[in-house]
Amino acid sequence: MLGQVARPGRYPLDDTRSNLTDILALAGGISATGDDSVIVMANRNGKTARLDINVPAMYRTGDLSRNIQLESGDTIFVQRAPVFYIYGEVQRAGAYRLESKMTVMQALSVGGGVTVRGTDRGLKIQRKTPDGNFQRIDARLTDPVEPDDVIYVRESLF
Repeated sequence: MLGQVARPGRYPLDDTRSNLTDILALAGGISATGDDSVIVMANRNGKTARLDINVPAMYRTGDLSRNIQLESGDTIFVQRAPVFYIYGEVQRAGAYRLESKMTVMQALSVGGGVTVRGTDRGLKIQRKTPDGNFQRIDARLTDPVEPDDVIYVRESLF
């Protein structure tokens, strides 16, 4: 068990029926900084397979078929959840966990909202492009937020 869990480390498999959620529970669960998707490197018949498993989605849908049975030598990795950054005229500037399908309006609320001196007009997003450069985007409240976006809230002129 590696990554963003309460107690990373090696865990013995109790019997032949230890599944993913059992071992996650032994490790204290996914930490607040952990991603919903868990990567399992499963060793079966001398071959390694990579499985991406969205743990909360298993319970939302009721489909526990992805709650795989683990075997000796399997590795579970929980990576850090994606984040976005917000600064300028917001109550609490900083880095925050990016939730699925989050909009700029939701991101502003996570940052405590716009200050008395701020405005939600003229919002800017600095976004990294696939080639590694940055582009500056005029943002609307309904625009989606992407991983590592930097949202800037400017000061109102009036």
